[in-house]
Amino acid sequence: MGLAAACAIAGCARDLPPLEPGQHLVVTGQQDLPAPTGVDIVGASRVYRVSPFDQLKVSVFGVEELNQTIRADSSGMISLPLVGSIQSAGLTLDELTKQITGRLGRYVRNPQVSVNLEETTSQSVTVYGQVQQPGQFPIMGKMTLLRAIALARGATDIADTNQVVVFRTVNNQNMAALYDVEAIRRGTYPDPDIYANDVIAVGDSSSRRLFRDILQASPLLVTPIVVLLQRL
Repeated sequence: MGLAAACAIAGCARDLPPLEPGQHLVVTGQQDLPAPTGVDIVGASRVYRVSPFDQLKVSVFGVEELNQTIRADSSGMISLPLVGSIQSAGLTLDELTKQITGRLGRYVRNPQVSVNLEETTSQSVTVYGQVQQPGQFPIMGKMTLLRAIALARGATDIADTNQVVVFRTVNNQNMAALYDVEAIRRGTYPDPDIYANDVIAVGDSSSRRLFRDILQASPLLVTPIVVLLQRL
């Protein structure tokens, strides 16, 4: 599964580090990925699109019983009386309003619908690859690599957890780090912090391929390998 496919599963609209053949790596020598800056996390201003776990307030003028406060599930689905289920993730609030209005029009004459964002979990982490439930998960409190993988219901039975890649943008530079989850569990080195917008690839061969030459020279991960991603 490629990174683009992971975005489709998670409904994310962020610019993510490329995973292309010939990607040039610059080993930094750092012991861990540096934390992102506030600008890296917030990113450029853009039209808001609904994310999984967002809480929305749906109001229908004059029809009190249809007014609902709902939270999108982990896949971005919402469900409303008469309307049924709608895939809300990735839609703007206006687009979602139009979908709800169109469906309600079968039962309510000229429905006047408004949809407002009450609570957002847009600060999230994407986990994909060989995990039980790939997707995008909200950052709530302190997040670490092991906790992020646990949010995705853990690795599959065939996952290679010795080589897990974390992608991050720091000061507008694409970076990646290769971790050995089993070494972390043994206490060889600390469980690294995970931040909003990080992308975690568990047992994904295309991600590990980035580190192929480095691993041939040093196959044992006694410390994380941190690199800058640069185009040739």
